[in-house]
Amino acid sequence: MRCAIGRTGMTTLKAEGDGGTPVGTWPLRRVFYRQDRVSCPVTGLPTTIISPDDGWCDAPADPNYNRPVKLPYPASAEEMWRQDNVYDIVVELGYNDDPVIDGRGSAIFLHLARANYEPTAGCVAVALDDMRALLALLKPGAVIRIDPEIY
Repeated sequence: MRCAIGRTGMTTLKAEGDGGTPVGTWPLRRVFYRQDRVSCPVTGLPTTIISPDDGWCDAPADPNYNRPVKLPYPASAEEMWRQDNVYDIVVELGYNDDPVIDGRGSAIFLHLARANYEPTAGCVAVALDDMRALLALLKPGAVIRIDPEIY
């Protein structure tokens, strides 16, 4: 399926804010979704409803770096409740989370693509119909492989 990746392409040396999509095989942890905009996706992965105060810490020095947080948060954090639709369905990738390494990148997701598939900040993005079809196939233990040789 067609997808968008980070604005600087794929990278094996991911750093916070570099715009790169990390190369590797990453577990698909759970699905977040905006219940006010979309129905709960059919999937074997765990699902979580996004709330207006949900965020994701992107401050490398913070103890909650690359973890979900509640907003307002005292350190830098990305808003999960977005005005656009790209986070209406979001799959958390198990990137830099076991263990978390400060500065190696945060909030790496599989999320919805913009209409023109413009590049992401480092995530992978697909169309809504493709996301729903993919999620219906997934169960715990599923992974995503990000590899320049297969794209």
